[in-house]
Amino acid sequence: MKLIVQIPCYNEEKTLPQTVADIPRHIPGIDTVEILIIDDGSRDRTVEVAKELGVDHIVRNTINQGLARSFRLGLDECLRQGADIIVNTDGDNQYAGKDIPKLIQPIFDHQAEIVIGDRQTAQIAHFSPLKKTLQWLGSSVVRKLSGVQVPDAVSGFRAISRKAAIRLNIVSTFSYTIEMLIQAGNKQMAVAHVPVDTNPQTRESRLYTSTLRFIGFQLVNMIRMYAMYRALKVFFYIGTVLSIIGAIPIIRFLIFYLSGEGTGHIQSLILGGAILSMGFIAYLVGLIADLISNNRQLVEMILEQARRIELERLREQKEQSRED
Repeated sequence: MKLIVQIPCYNEEKTLPQTVADIPRHIPGIDTVEILIIDDGSRDRTVEVAKELGVDHIVRNTINQGLARSFRLGLDECLRQGADIIVNTDGDNQYAGKDIPKLIQPIFDHQAEIVIGDRQTAQIAHFSPLKKTLQWLGSSVVRKLSGVQVPDAVSGFRAISRKAAIRLNIVSTFSYTIEMLIQAGNKQMAVAHVPVDTNPQTRESRLYTSTLRFIGFQLVNMIRMYAMYRALKVFFYIGTVLSIIGAIPIIRFLIFYLSGEGTGHIQSLILGGAILSMGFIAYLVGLIADLISNNRQLVEMILEQARRIELERLREQKEQSRED
């Protein structure tokens, strides 16, 4: 069984050595442990340092494309390299590499397809009270939207089985953490979590420049992903709210009209009719979006099958190459 630890990096020449050093190279039950670096257009010596450290694989984005795209690139390369289990960690040495055996154990025991490392954020000293509150609130919302019971939804320390990696399709350009969980919940993947340790902070996060900006991006991502899989439900709620709002001025007009005072209240009828029409349009959009969502699921099934065929062909080519 092969385990590949992938590390998305952007200007991590100072922290990468310790991150790599903390990764155990021998784990009971695992035949091979390899390390893969995804360089996201670094402008420092990240790639040179990785080579000096003797990492097994390096893939590169020529320009900075963001964490989510780098993560997706890493998954694809890990699959091509024959990984049975993929562990994702950060290049800033935030997560304790010694916990990798604990992280992969539920997958090794066939109890989960994805395992999230719970940082137990309430106990992290360098997290401010505001950040701890936002982490708790955000994870609560993700649990509600995804149906996956994970206490630390934005933790980047996670293990993914080969089967799950083939089925995941990360489309976000910002962050993969929440999108993965919403996909996993809607695709009925088994998701577990284990408590993990964190190392002292080495630098500020590069994922966002301000808390408000981060919250905004994550909210948009949550809504987009939830609507992608639950389009009919989302637009049904929108249509219902608009219909109720539109019905109020219409009822007001009818009350005045039946009491003989309808003249002068025609504006209520027009306004209510316009809002009510928007509600009906939302219902129709929901139906169309639901059909699109069903088609998307069919496309994902085809893509998954194509990946399996491609990876099987690649495995056969490698085996043939060894024989030759």
